[in-house]
Amino acid sequence: MAHKNVNKKHIAVQKKKPVKKNYQPEKSFQIPAWAIYAVMVFTALIYVRALSNGSANFDDDYYLFKNAHIKTFDFEAIKSIFSSFYFSNYHPLTSLTYLIEHQLYGLNPMPYHLFNVILHLLNTLLVYKLIEKLSGKKLTALLVSALFAVHPMHVESVAWIAERKDVLYTLFYLSALLVYLNYINSKSKIKYYLICLLLFVLSLLSKSAAVTLPVLMLAVDLYKNRKLSAKMFLEKLPFFALSILFGVLAIVSQETAMKVLPTTFTFFERIFLFSYTLVFYVVKLIAPFHLSAMHYYPDSATGILPWYYYASLPALILIAWLVIRKTSIRRENIFGICFFLITISVMLQVISVGNAIVAERYTYVSYIGLFYIGGQWISNIRKESLKKTMLFFSVFILMLFSFLTWERIGTWKDGIVLFTDVIKKYPDHSDGYYTRGGFKENLKDYQGALRDYNKCIQMSPMHAYCLNSRGLLLFKMNDFQQALRDYNNSILSNPEYDQVYKNRSAVKAVLGNPREALADINKAISMNPEDAESFSTRANIRAMLNDFSGANEDYSLALNKNPKDTTALYNRGLTRFNSKDTAGACEDWRKASELGSNAAGKVCNDLCK
Repeated sequence: MAHKNVNKKHIAVQKKKPVKKNYQPEKSFQIPAWAIYAVMVFTALIYVRALSNGSANFDDDYYLFKNAHIKTFDFEAIKSIFSSFYFSNYHPLTSLTYLIEHQLYGLNPMPYHLFNVILHLLNTLLVYKLIEKLSGKKLTALLVSALFAVHPMHVESVAWIAERKDVLYTLFYLSALLVYLNYINSKSKIKYYLICLLLFVLSLLSKSAAVTLPVLMLAVDLYKNRKLSAKMFLEKLPFFALSILFGVLAIVSQETAMKVLPTTFTFFERIFLFSYTLVFYVVKLIAPFHLSAMHYYPDSATGILPWYYYASLPALILIAWLVIRKTSIRRENIFGICFFLITISVMLQVISVGNAIVAERYTYVSYIGLFYIGGQWISNIRKESLKKTMLFFSVFILMLFSFLTWERIGTWKDGIVLFTDVIKKYPDHSDGYYTRGGFKENLKDYQGALRDYNKCIQMSPMHAYCLNSRGLLLFKMNDFQQALRDYNNSILSNPEYDQVYKNRSAVKAVLGNPREALADINKAISMNPEDAESFSTRANIRAMLNDFSGANEDYSLALNKNPKDTTALYNRGLTRFNSKDTAGACEDWRKASELGSNAAGKVCNDLCK
């Protein structure tokens, strides 16, 4: 009986482990080494469209056409770039690239676009290297870098010349993070530490948004299971010190641009404004439609926000639950969200800068964290058939995004095309007409500009900036009385707007009221003593009042602020000539002529022989 029991047990064991005939393990999905370079070539073919775009004139004019810092390549110009704020920003390394390009190519927009595209391609490669080192998976790295390369929300950072700071700071930011990972894993600690610190400084000099790097480094430490120690925090102190320094510089530089949210938004409403911004970025990650160069704050006149602002808070709670719930990639979810929140934190409109509640360019670095979650989820799928299905779906999404990106690049052709698109997306917002009117005015399309300004004022009768712009246009069209009425209404709407006092002083001077004009320009200077043009305007008015000594003093003050102002040099020459200072007048006219003033050259030839 015992013998029979043993045999039965033996037979039972054999049944539990049947031998599978012709069994072969499934092959895992392999990523070829050239795949990332194929992504880069494909991305270059998409962004080649940007090379035929002109300047959007949407801040491009200030960074290129009106930027006195980039006109000449010398020590004084470089010193000025690094020692002063410009256009409410401090990003000297970015300005230095404009200086070099301006010397080589003038104002031809193509080389500026080309450099932006090259930087974007390099950033795509860095994303691949960074994610490969973070995850240890080439598939994750390829998916994340491909999404980064062709996502439509990133067009604004690449196709807009003025957003050079985005693609440039990202180059050094990602490089610093990559070197930091080498620092963690290498025995040559000091070398990688110093390189990382240098790259961080270069990133900060490109855009102040780089201040988030030390916090992200701590998140990487936790994700990589680095042992908590005093050393881990002490080594970050120089990074945090630099972040604080450049953070203060950013706040000081943007002091004039910053404004608190309109008081019409209650604290309760601001909670929904904040939740909306976060949900907006998550939604646009998946569905990048209805993109626009401007996404305006909602109209608060009714006292009720649009429904989707209220819906954003429960949506945000749902997203948070999906992230923290227990899954096989919970750590990846938490790290990806932390990456996103840390890098976008300084972009969230806690303190409003401008009149846009969100901006597409703010996702350029931050989306890497959300892409990482998706890439890791696909990489961790064990069933090969499901993984292949998801990869085919990913390719479809990438093709769709590539098409949308190609279309979006065309929207950045120039300012008029760009803001015609904004008006299409936000037809009930007057600012689109105001901005497009300015672009038309710059192209001497005065009637087209006037129609846009009229539409803007029809929609917002007390739009201070639009009233001022229409006043300037009417001044050019010699309709001085209507220009004066617009300036008066602009001041009535916003008494703190210094530019309108300067402009009203000019029209009062033309209308034969120089003393009233002088009172207006004095008001403008008291509000903004750094505006060189205001001193030139006051000098002109003083000359009308035969105060040549005062006029000469004001022209000198204007030239101290902008030594290359040929108009101020020419006019100071006139006041000196009228004051019998012929030698001084000729000196000014010669300088103005050397800087390109034909009028100064002509008068110099006639009077300074």
